[in-house]
Amino acid sequence: MDSAAADPRTILPPLHRLPTTPAQPPHPTTLPDGTPAWLITRYHDVRQVLGDPRVTRADLHDVGTAGGTADVAANPASLFNQNGPAHRRLRGTAQRAFTPRAIAGWQPWVAAAVQQSVDRLVAAGPPADLVQAFARPVPFAVTARLMGLDGDGPDHLDEARLHRWTLALLAQGGGQGGTRTADQDDTLAEFGAFTEELVARRRRAPGDDLVSRLVRAADQDGGVPEESLVFLVAGLTASGNESVAGALANAVVYVLGERPEHWPHLADPDIAEHTAERLLHYIPLGDDEATIRRTTAPIEVGDVTVPADAVVAVSLGSANRDPAVYPEGLDADLGLPLLAPTLAFSAGPHYCIGAWRVRLEMRESLHRLATALPGLRLTTPLTELAWQLGSTTRSPARLPVDW
Repeated sequence: MDSAAADPRTILPPLHRLPTTPAQPPHPTTLPDGTPAWLITRYHDVRQVLGDPRVTRADLHDVGTAGGTADVAANPASLFNQNGPAHRRLRGTAQRAFTPRAIAGWQPWVAAAVQQSVDRLVAAGPPADLVQAFARPVPFAVTARLMGLDGDGPDHLDEARLHRWTLALLAQGGGQGGTRTADQDDTLAEFGAFTEELVARRRRAPGDDLVSRLVRAADQDGGVPEESLVFLVAGLTASGNESVAGALANAVVYVLGERPEHWPHLADPDIAEHTAERLLHYIPLGDDEATIRRTTAPIEVGDVTVPADAVVAVSLGSANRDPAVYPEGLDADLGLPLLAPTLAFSAGPHYCIGAWRVRLEMRESLHRLATALPGLRLTTPLTELAWQLGSTTRSPARLPVDW
């Protein structure tokens, strides 16, 4: 059985029900692999630590996990593991491709892609599996067009192949110190070869897609290693697609499972926008509580001194539920704006460069789906949902619905 496949016998709580460590001053802890660390949980402490240049991701590829980490998090070529000048150079290249003008130009066809998926779902009629019929097709359609992979010829990419590549890239147990299966190694090699050839083709014949923008920016800036550019393209293709699919499915699980009376209100675009932000804020993408960093010098966090060369476990989930900043909690009015900016996409130099895409697809999907199907309902209790496991993200393997 594929390590990332769902085991129908596995019963886990929905991600919105996962407990988080209460927000409290920094204190020593022990990570799952036995590594001593300092746990950072309060909202303002987390913002401070993530933005502090004395806090780094260097040499932390496998620290904190009971096994190996996913290749997307462990690979030194990943933007996530870059620091200092190398990180600023690669991130600057990526940000040049994500200009406000470019994002504004993408919004109409993102909305159109969502609406087409809604129309197909409605036309097929109930019952349906919302994962296969909506949560996965929406981000794939956006990914394919965004990266210029929706045409014919060598650039064409189908959903099944991307899903297979993504599961291998995000599979837990890989990385520097973990163990990958031979099949995962072969799959990653196949994905890497495709991406290398894609970058080379875009360099020879650029278009208006994101890959062309990234290649052009990297070549103009200079100094970006080809390996880092290829891994950036692969990561944006795979991780962005999977993150949106997981976030959307988990959001529907919460609203239909816990707050079904709110679902029809999402037909109001303003309510949908605020709801999307709150759901992204409160519902994590996976089971891991903390993101790991290391201090290069002593830092003062609140009234606590965290020493140099200390491993720091930063809990975004705890920070996003800090009652000093968000006293209303998850059960508050989903149609109201958050009281402070979310840390769901991290903060500081490693702020998620794809946050705009997740927000846009979540907002459009919730709004258009609720508009077309105000009576949408789950037909499986939350306690009986089967989950896609073995990946850095966790989302329902199936989401049976009716209307």
